[in-house]
Amino acid sequence: MRRRDAASRERDYAVPQTPQGSDQSTQQTPRGPPLTSTEGMHQGYFTELTQSIMTKAAPLSTEQFSAKDVNRILMEFLMYLGRVFLLCYPIYLTGFVGLSISWILLSLLLWTMWKNNRKWKDVRLDSAVNFLENERLMVDKELKDLPAWIDFTDIEKAHWINKILQQAWPFFGMFMEKLLKDNIQTLVRTSSPHLKTFSFTKVHFGQRPPRITGVRVYTHEVDKREVVLDLNIVYDGDVDIDTEVKAGIVAGIKGLQLEGMLRVILEPLIGQAPLVGGVTMFFIRRPTLQINWTGITNLLDTSAFSFLSEPTIMDIIASLMVLPNRMCIPLVDQVKVDLMRFPLPRGVVRVRLLEAKDLMAKDTFMLGLVKGKSDPYAILRVGNSQFKSKTIKENLNPRWDETYEYVVHEAPGQELEIDLFDEDTDKDDNLGCFQLDLGEVKREKQMDEWFELKKAKTGMVRLQLQWLSLQTDPGLLVETPQGSACAMLAVYLDNASNLPRDQSEFSHHEKHGKHSKEAKLTRRRNNPNSYVEFSMDEQTQKSKVAYASKDPVWEEGFTFFVHSVSNQVLNVQVKEPENKCPLGVMTLPLARLLNTSDLTLDHRFQLERSGSNSIIKMKATLRILKLEKAEPKPVATPQPETQPQPPAPQNQQRGPSAHAQPQAPQSGPAAPETGPSNGLYAEYPRQRLYDGPQTAPSTPSNMRRFDSHSMLSENSIASSRMDLSEGLPYPEAILNHTGSFGEIQLTVRYATLRNKLIVLVNSCRNLFPCSENGSDSYVRIYLLPDQRWNHRMRTPVKKRTVNPVFNEKFEFSVSLEEAKSRKLDVAVKNNRMFYVRERKEIGTVLIDLSGLDLAKGSTEWYELTLPGLKTTD
Repeated sequence: MRRRDAASRERDYAVPQTPQGSDQSTQQTPRGPPLTSTEGMHQGYFTELTQSIMTKAAPLSTEQFSAKDVNRILMEFLMYLGRVFLLCYPIYLTGFVGLSISWILLSLLLWTMWKNNRKWKDVRLDSAVNFLENERLMVDKELKDLPAWIDFTDIEKAHWINKILQQAWPFFGMFMEKLLKDNIQTLVRTSSPHLKTFSFTKVHFGQRPPRITGVRVYTHEVDKREVVLDLNIVYDGDVDIDTEVKAGIVAGIKGLQLEGMLRVILEPLIGQAPLVGGVTMFFIRRPTLQINWTGITNLLDTSAFSFLSEPTIMDIIASLMVLPNRMCIPLVDQVKVDLMRFPLPRGVVRVRLLEAKDLMAKDTFMLGLVKGKSDPYAILRVGNSQFKSKTIKENLNPRWDETYEYVVHEAPGQELEIDLFDEDTDKDDNLGCFQLDLGEVKREKQMDEWFELKKAKTGMVRLQLQWLSLQTDPGLLVETPQGSACAMLAVYLDNASNLPRDQSEFSHHEKHGKHSKEAKLTRRRNNPNSYVEFSMDEQTQKSKVAYASKDPVWEEGFTFFVHSVSNQVLNVQVKEPENKCPLGVMTLPLARLLNTSDLTLDHRFQLERSGSNSIIKMKATLRILKLEKAEPKPVATPQPETQPQPPAPQNQQRGPSAHAQPQAPQSGPAAPETGPSNGLYAEYPRQRLYDGPQTAPSTPSNMRRFDSHSMLSENSIASSRMDLSEGLPYPEAILNHTGSFGEIQLTVRYATLRNKLIVLVNSCRNLFPCSENGSDSYVRIYLLPDQRWNHRMRTPVKKRTVNPVFNEKFEFSVSLEEAKSRKLDVAVKNNRMFYVRERKEIGTVLIDLSGLDLAKGSTEWYELTLPGLKTTD
């Protein structure tokens, strides 16, 4: 029975007879002695298996696999056998020597412990590297878990200033006591007949000085002849001031809280002692003020009368030290005080309020059970200038499309503040707010973005912002019929002289036998109270009141938007505050300024309908508004993905001259043929500049090229082959390549707090494949002109890919000004192991940091080129 089964199995596994004409090398059975039934069974099985494998593999080896692929598969198979041998040999050796199995178990235990320890070390190392690369994200994540009273400001602490204030505060109190009693007391008495007996009975500024919680010094975006500081001031003083208005009527202040940001400008910087021409101080925004009253003024602490006191005092502070008003202290005689107190604004910002979306629904019905919509409107504010938009009824995605214009005196510093409200019959509900530093608009020139609302669960607002610079060229004047301003008029009101005492000095204004009570009081005074009113079409502005003076001094500045220079006129009226009667008038046609030097008129003007010698002194300056265009940015939009090119036929002829520059698309303009001076190296192109949306990769003609004679070009080429031997050729595959060599994505920014230039090597795409499996690529970086080996930055190698992802960060310790004068030399190289007599570059790029906004940072794609290819005619 067993013999029959063996015979049947032998028949099943027998090799079938091959037909005539078949390959005898593969079909011939081996010769030898006769086999037993069992041996024949196994021999037949393996013979059939080998034959089927060879039969299936034969077409693949001839059609799909090359000789290199077969060699690679054999090498991998041999490596696999080697690893199996290394694992099994210790077990065999243990049995051969006669050791116990416990040695094997001990070895496995030690190997497992080492493996787990190695894994734990790798996890800790990866966590440390991840924290280093994503430090900002990790810190921001941890900050959310900190208490609310912990605050990290982006300004520097200045404890030494607080120590100086603590030491000098008693002497400041002595100075203020003298100032209040000698000057302020006199001004209060002359301001009203009811305050002729006003006096300060006690002045004491306490022992607690103001505290400077932070200092920020601006060294960029400011003139080189000035120093700008921002001081965060917090004052919680134990002030004790008592006044006597009349006999028995006592008022006073006991306690004062003030908080705000004070800007201090030291300008101009001069080359002689005391090195600073003057000091200017002002609050960029209105500070917050809280006063504790005593005496009869205690009533002002109640909710019914509180609004009468503190806003009035804030108006006094604003008229002295809130933009556009400034407190100026000249230190040398050559400084012009009018330019210090009212310099020309930095520019004009045009804000177009377009729309909002996803606003909160504040209107509810049926005791809040049914959600309704909102009636949104917006309030836009820059400094003291404020506008209110129209109200859109029952709409959570309103569209306004309204344009407003603001004069900007300080940028950076001043902010655009936007508050959205839901209009109701009783109290308007807040829908969110937003603040934007106008220094950012000045840098960007033009912005069109969605901004997320703060203090709101949902909601965004879309704004279009444009920066307009102030120019003196009348040829730039373009009057637009859409209602936008074409120019700005700045008026500096200095003083007046020989004003009439009252209207009774004009025969045409006299009213015989009838005079009001105010007129009688005016006649009894020796000198008039006066202020100046400026008007131009619908724009009207007033100066402060100068009391009891025929020669009043105002020293104030005003700005007006001009829509038609040829037709508009500035009307000036000097008036009495009591009865609003004019003490003199004059008109100034704006077209007169076009014929003056620097579009400025600084004169003493004769007043009409006034005294024969009544004169007003003021300065009028006209500036043309020019819309600034956004500066071009390098490769602002990523290039479209390009399909890999098929390999060229072997019989196609290519000359080496075709590879000095990447070939341009046929639809684009032809790149000019420009050869380098030495005939060996092609010119080194810079990254592309943004000039609109791109649908195809930019051609080399769109790139700015560095002169081959320049030292920078020579340095960049030298740095690109610093680690190469002279005269080494490129691989044959690179010489025969006509397409692009790929692109690299870099993020370049400057960390101001750490004073470091940070370069993030993100990834590459469509790199030139140096082998059938791609390239073993890495990135090398130099910060030119420093080419020392120890300052060379290099990423790890990414193997067998043409789209490597690096995500590596490098830091250079340079100042921001120095970084803007440097250039990055970036090279993508192939990590070769055996072919050492060929150059390694896949592509290079030279990045001019002066064209990037390092403070904001940029992430761009840069095209790789090869500067060292030989050219032929």
